[in-house]
Amino acid sequence: MDQKRENNSIVIDVKNIKKKFRVYSDRGGTLKDRILFRTRRKYEDHWVLKGISFQVRKGEAIGLIGENGCGKSTTLKMLTRILYPDAGKITMKGRVSSLIELGAGFHPDLTGRENVYTNAAIFGLKQHEIDSRLDKIIAFSELEEYIDHPVRTYSSGMYMRLAFAVAINVDADILLIDEILAVGDASFQAKCFQKLQEIKSRGTTIVIVSHSLNQIEQICDRSIWIDEGLIRMEGTPRDIHPYYTEFMTRKTQKRDEKEAKEAKKAEEAKLATQPDPDNPNRTGSGEARMTSVRVLNATGEEASSFSPDEEITIQIDYTAHKDLSNAVVGIAIYRSDQTYIYGTNSLIDTAESVRLKEQGTIVLHIDRLPVANGSYTVDLALHRPDGLNYDFWKEVFTLHIADRIQTPGIIHLPHRWDIR
Repeated sequence: MDQKRENNSIVIDVKNIKKKFRVYSDRGGTLKDRILFRTRRKYEDHWVLKGISFQVRKGEAIGLIGENGCGKSTTLKMLTRILYPDAGKITMKGRVSSLIELGAGFHPDLTGRENVYTNAAIFGLKQHEIDSRLDKIIAFSELEEYIDHPVRTYSSGMYMRLAFAVAINVDADILLIDEILAVGDASFQAKCFQKLQEIKSRGTTIVIVSHSLNQIEQICDRSIWIDEGLIRMEGTPRDIHPYYTEFMTRKTQKRDEKEAKEAKKAEEAKLATQPDPDNPNRTGSGEARMTSVRVLNATGEEASSFSPDEEITIQIDYTAHKDLSNAVVGIAIYRSDQTYIYGTNSLIDTAESVRLKEQGTIVLHIDRLPVANGSYTVDLALHRPDGLNYDFWKEVFTLHIADRIQTPGIIHLPHRWDIR
């Protein structure tokens, strides 16, 4: 019975899918060319996907990440049935809504209102269903004064607003999104993310393709890293993204470097990014290393339990192979359920890089940690301004925050009552 219930919760099942495209080196552009020069029609099969498998459960949000050409958008298009795999099988349960290409399904000469009806009908809504949701769609898009104008007069941001407003109001079981949230102003993006969290909480399954790791971290429970047509890693964004960031930084650096000395450094960094065999929670090039970390209370004693109003001092001893004049010290705090609470680094706070000597100490003073009762893990990092880690240490220590009244919720809000 439990196995049956578990299988029923899977709404997307991708089994060993493969996809190829033919790349022609000399293809005739006219019928005459194709008849006369048949021998020139040479092509190569380019396998974009070489056999990937994953499952997504109801209400889960996953992000597909990877560099351009890795196959993530091709995967999403096969989920929408725009493309079909050459091998393997995709099973999906429920109504699917998608935002794959900006304005796809919109007719430029129709008004925004008319395109709402057309686009919603493509998603399977009937006339009376669209009528009942029209006002909500228009209000969310914030295009009231332009809704009866032809969409060819819309900017790309207006296209995105209308397309997104339609897609999230079809009550889909599965929502597929490909990079479209990169369009639009910051306030509307924030509104979109809030809406995605809302529909996710109602049980909608979400699959997002994005180069913005921050977007993935805000919405997704799991990241799937696709590299050269195969799944390289998958897990929580917090676990996967440091490896992916290092991979992309090294790749860009190697491509841009012209001098032999810099190329050698990039290769050394590449060889040094494996997890520490003695501590799988640590990665980095090793050019600088945190040797010890101590957490102190206001009296200078080591502690792990604090009240929300209590001062916390973090003392980091480090060593470096040489003086590093362009370094950054970072911290991230997570609640026990992996909710990202806070993060900052020395470059954000001071707009200046840190100079690491061959040996030294870094001290971070936190005036207070105003969160509700619970356990919070802390990640620390020594890295370059471009993100390449010298030493990334996940879950260095755990802070236990508690007050005498056991404050519920997420934050501890300083307050007082004045009852007359």
